[in-house]
Formats: sequence, structure tokens, C-alpha cells
Amino acid sequence: MSTPLGKAKPEKLIVYTDGGARGNPGPAALGVVIQGAKGNTIKKFGERLGIKTNNEAEYSAIIAALQKVKALYGKEKTKKMAIDMRMDSELAAKQLNGVYKIEEERLFPLFIKVWNLKMDFGKISFSHVPRAQNKKADQMVNEALDGGSAATLF
Repeated sequence: MSTPLGKAKPEKLIVYTDGGARGNPGPAALGVVIQGAKGNTIKKFGERLGIKTNNEAEYSAIIAALQKVKALYGKEKTKKMAIDMRMDSELAAKQLNGVYKIEEERLFPLFIKVWNLKMDFGKISFSHVPRAQNKKADQMVNEALDGGSAATLF
């Protein structure tokens, strides 16, 4: 499909991310669900992170999701993509949108990693969604923490 200017329309992905820690800090994991524009699941995975805070796990999920999309599509294609990142972490969404300052020192390197990864993509939006809309990513977090078979790495 082409736009009137003859340029290819960018591919759109919807990416749900979640991170969680049992205890804060405590055993933590991330969950990611990558979907096409029409809601079809392309990839989903969870990963244990060791002992982390909940906020570190949330950022780790965003980083893992961006790295996975880049690995799946390649740098050339991701430059033309529109990525709608959806998360139930209001803190991470507002920090990445420049609404909240980062005051937790351990989040600085994770924020910078996300910021640097953004350079490899066309358009990325970070949206806060209610927990009820993030159930699949949350499920991946819990399966990774529980050692379930769906906790697959890249």
C-alpha cells in the first residue's frame, strides 16, 4: 500500500510490556507481547531478571521489547515503523514522555538505554493503559516468575 507521495506506508506494531517484582526489590521478570496493527500476536515472551525493583522490571520489559522488534525486523525496516508501546506503568510512560523527572538513580541507565534504542525506530509512542488491557504481558511476567513453559527468551 502506498501513500499519495509514493512512499511506503510504515508498518505499525502494538507492543504491550509489563514488569513485576515479588517484593520490591525481589525476584523480578518482564513480559512482552508484540502485535500487528490488527491485534494479531506476532511474538510473546517472558524472562526472569533476578532481584530487581518493580520499576527496573518495567523498564527492562520496554528495552527487551524494542530489542526484540529490532531483531525480528532489522534496522532498516524498523526505521520506517510506527511502534505503539503500551504499558500499565504510569511512571515509565510519563518519564519516557518527559512528563515526570527520573528521581530513582537506578533507572537512569535504563532510561538512557530506551532513549538510545528509540533512535533505531521511525515513530514510537509510550502509552499508559489500565492493567486490564495489559493482561497478556502480565501473564508472561507471572509465567516467567513461576518457571512456566511460556517464559521463552529471544
